Amino acid sequence: MTDKVHRVVQWATGNIGRASIRHMVENPAMDLVGVFVTNPDKVGKDAGELAGIAEVGLAATDDAEAILALDADCVHFAPLVPDIDMVCRLLRSGKNVVSPVGPFYPTDYVREDVEKIEAACREGGVSFHGSGIHPGFAGDILPLTLARLTGRVDHVHVYELVDFLAHPSPWMHRMGFGRDPEEIAANPSRPAETIHHFAQSMAVIAEGLGKTIDGLSSETKFAVAQKDIPHPNGDIPAGTVAGQHYEWSALTGGKPFITFHTIWVVGHENVEPDWNHGDVRYRVTIDGEPSLELTLDDSRDGGSLTAFAGLTAIPAVCSAAPGFVTQLDLGVVRPRGLVRPM
Repeated sequence: MTDKVHRVVQWATGNIGRASIRHMVENPAMDLVGVFVTNPDKVGKDAGELAGIAEVGLAATDDAEAILALDADCVHFAPLVPDIDMVCRLLRSGKNVVSPVGPFYPTDYVREDVEKIEAACREGGVSFHGSGIHPGFAGDILPLTLARLTGRVDHVHVYELVDFLAHPSPWMHRMGFGRDPEEIAANPSRPAETIHHFAQSMAVIAEGLGKTIDGLSSETKFAVAQKDIPHPNGDIPAGTVAGQHYEWSALTGGKPFITFHTIWVVGHENVEPDWNHGDVRYRVTIDGEPSLELTLDDSRDGGSLTAFAGLTAIPAVCSAAPGFVTQLDLGVVRPRGLVRPM
C-alpha cells in the first residue's frame, strides 16, 4: 500500500453512512467525492448536513448513473438491503467496493452471489470486500486474534448482546417483542436463513483454524415479561416475549465447534429468565487450554464501529489483486489517516 489519498463514495446515509461521512471528511487519507441517497428529502442536501457536521460543499444525489460515472477508487456500500446487481455495476465501472452488508465469505449459500461479484471484479479490474461488525469483525477477526493467545481451541463462542430498553429500536414488534411466545416459536421473526448469514463468519474462523464446517444447527429460546414493560416504541405486555436468544452452531466432526449467540432483551427487570448479559456489547470466549474471554463494549456506538470496520480496510482492498477479498486475504490491516492532530 501507498500513502495515496483514496477517492471514496458513500452509498446510503443511515447510521453507518452518517458515521462514514464524518470519518471521511476528517481523515486526510480519504477524499469524499460522492454521496448516494434513496430518500427524496435528502437529495441535494450537503453531505455535511446529512452527517451532522459543517457543510463540505458536496451535494447528495439519487442518480446512480452519476455515481457510476464518477472518478472514484472505492464505494463504501451501506444500504439497508443488499443489492448484488448494483454492487456488480459499481465493480464493472472500475470502483472497488467495501460493504458492511456482505457477502463476507464464499460459503455454498452465497456462492452464486460471490461468482457474480468475482466476474464483475475481473471485468472492472477491482476488488470487493464484505466488512461489517457482526458478521465481520466481532464474529471472525476478534475470535481469530484471541485464539493466538491459547494453546488449544475446543469451542469458540461469540455473543451479541443488546438491551433494547436502554437502546430502543423503532422495529421492536417487527423483531418479535410483545408477541405470544408460542406464536413466535411457530412463526419466528427471524427467518431460518439467518443462520447462513452468520455462518460466513463461522467459516472464516474455521478456515483460520485449519478446520472445515460439516453442518449447522440452531436453537431459539424466549424470555417472557412478568409484568407490563413500558417502552418508548410500544409497551411489552405481561406474558409476551421480552427476550430472545438465538443460538447458531457450526459443527465439525458432528459436534459444535463455533457457536454464535444473539441475545436480545428489553431490560433485566421483570423478565424471566433473566440472562443478565449486560448492555450492548460483543463477547468472545474460547474454551480450551487456557480458556479465554474478551469483551467489546459498543454501548455508545451509533453505527460508527460498523462503519470503521469497512473504512479502515479501504486502502488494503484497493491495493489487493482483483477479486473477492475476505478477512483472511487482507491479513493485518494497516489503517491510514487515523493519527492526526486533535
